[in-house]
Amino acid sequence: MIRQSKKDAIVELKKTGMSLRDIAKTLKAGRNTVTKVLDDQDEEALPQRNSRYEEHVPLIRELFKECKGNAVRVAEELESRQQIKIPYQSLTWIMRKYEIRERKKRRAGQYHFKPGQEMQHDTSPHLVVINGKKMSTQCASLTLAFCRRIFIQYYPCFTRFECKVFLKKAFEFMDGVCSRCMVDNTNVIVAGGTGPDALIAPEMKYFGDMYGTRFKAHAVGDANRSARVERPFHFVENNFLPGRTFVSWQDLNRQAIDWCRNTSDKKFKRALGMTPDEAYVIEKPYLIDLPAYQPPVYVAEHRVADVQGYVHLDTNRYSVPEALIGNSLEVQKHWLKVIVYDKNTKVAEHDRILDKRNTRTTLPGHHVPIRRKKDPRIPSKEEQLLTGEDAILDEYVAELKKRSYGRGMVKLRRLLHLKRTYPGEPFLKAITQALKYGLFDLSRLENMILDYTAGDFFDL
Repeated sequence: MIRQSKKDAIVELKKTGMSLRDIAKTLKAGRNTVTKVLDDQDEEALPQRNSRYEEHVPLIRELFKECKGNAVRVAEELESRQQIKIPYQSLTWIMRKYEIRERKKRRAGQYHFKPGQEMQHDTSPHLVVINGKKMSTQCASLTLAFCRRIFIQYYPCFTRFECKVFLKKAFEFMDGVCSRCMVDNTNVIVAGGTGPDALIAPEMKYFGDMYGTRFKAHAVGDANRSARVERPFHFVENNFLPGRTFVSWQDLNRQAIDWCRNTSDKKFKRALGMTPDEAYVIEKPYLIDLPAYQPPVYVAEHRVADVQGYVHLDTNRYSVPEALIGNSLEVQKHWLKVIVYDKNTKVAEHDRILDKRNTRTTLPGHHVPIRRKKDPRIPSKEEQLLTGEDAILDEYVAELKKRSYGRGMVKLRRLLHLKRTYPGEPFLKAITQALKYGLFDLSRLENMILDYTAGDFFDL
């Protein structure tokens, strides 16, 4: 391929009146190459021709929006509505020329930040395998715009509760905050409006005022405004997640913090000329100090203890003392704990269930077993009424229990009924005869009692 400098030399020598042969000999190029360069130069000098369909540009632009960018449908509608038939190649040429289809790329600029001026916060969905199960998670990130130090954590969802939990951890990790925090237009922080007109939710505004920072949203579609926090997400997905295994949410977030400290914040940044940790030393004096007291982040809910002695929170159930069944209790949801209060008294504290649904957890001592198993060594009431009067009957009762299921309560009750129903002498006589022959069928025993009773008391 001939260089542009040689093309310019060929054109300049031709303007001086030098022949093609002399030009080729001087520049050590082929005569065919010299001829081709001069022909191309002549074609470029020709005036650009316009299309005869360009008068329909306003109509094409209107139909392009109506047809949602489908050029084929634009051609069909032009022919059906206006009886204008434009070849497809001519139509696409017009769209490119007048930038109807493709928006011309604009030059990207740069943002420069002073130390302590701005930090940026955003989230991104990531697929993570936790304890062998693939699940969709939300990766939350905070970056200091000057030194580019980053902090990430993962959450099953991202509401204002998780947002405050994350920001509190991030501020502690950075050991300070910037005066401004740039966010996108998510409704987690923004209550209404977009960009410069965004209205920050009062709950989040109060949280920012407590740390001395204010939230600001960038314009819709202006992702470059928060590029310091947007770009690292690709690095996180392709450097932190691959090759690592996680057994729980706590393990995932612990490894994320280790990765930030040992990998991301120690990686040399060409734009900085140093690592983020080294640049952080410059920015640290300009950060706003954390308040002396940082209140815990939690969500308070009121729940009534159900008849089984549990309170419901986020599809899971947590036990309370059964004496509180039916009482209205305050349930505080912390990130790792669930604390239950009865008025001002703490009555229960559970580890919060993060990776399961429709699960219940019971603390020792909260619930007394509803049914207690009776000690098989203690004789039942029926056995006590049958034994202790006659040795033969005692022996028969012991053998009857051995041949019965469980404690033999059904058969002992029936034997006690027979004893109470019939006279004592025929009853004991039948028991003696049944024990001699190993007869423990109570129906046949009753027939024997009737036989002895008939012979003794009735003249048949």
